[in-house]
Amino acid sequence: MKLSDSQTISADADTVWAALLSPEVLKECVPGCTAMEGTADDGFAATVVQKVGPVKATFKGAVTISNRDMPNSLTISGEGKGGPAGFAKGGADVRLEQIDGATVLHYEVEAKVGGKLAQLGSRIIDGFAKKMADEFFTNFKDAVEGPDEADTADEDAPKKGWFKRLTSS
Repeated sequence: MKLSDSQTISADADTVWAALLSPEVLKECVPGCTAMEGTADDGFAATVVQKVGPVKATFKGAVTISNRDMPNSLTISGEGKGGPAGFAKGGADVRLEQIDGATVLHYEVEAKVGGKLAQLGSRIIDGFAKKMADEFFTNFKDAVEGPDEADTADEDAPKKGWFKRLTSS
């Protein structure tokens, strides 16, 4: 399964680049991620809990960052094993484009699954993979960009833009 899209983030390319290499940001942005440890240079160990159709599994695996061309592009790859549920692996080629004080993050995602997950059928898997990619990059934009005025009115809502505030201090 392959898909591509883009997000416009109200931050400079250096801030977006730093966020892409941060285990804290990645953990916050990956849907269902319960743990993300390591470094961009050595790779990350991750644990993700997901339900795909009737199959719920805890995936333990590795995330690597390669093909780095700072601050223009990189590849994020991940592979996880979910025990009897099977395995999932995929990656995203990410390209950053600076435009008028914002950064357009272009991404091309490819995902593969095996085991019980593969038996669910391509429509379910493709829909799930698209949902995961969209959620990740939307969460990423929120973490970097900061709150909208509507978001600041709700005190109980999770704080958006924490990474941008951290790096701009």
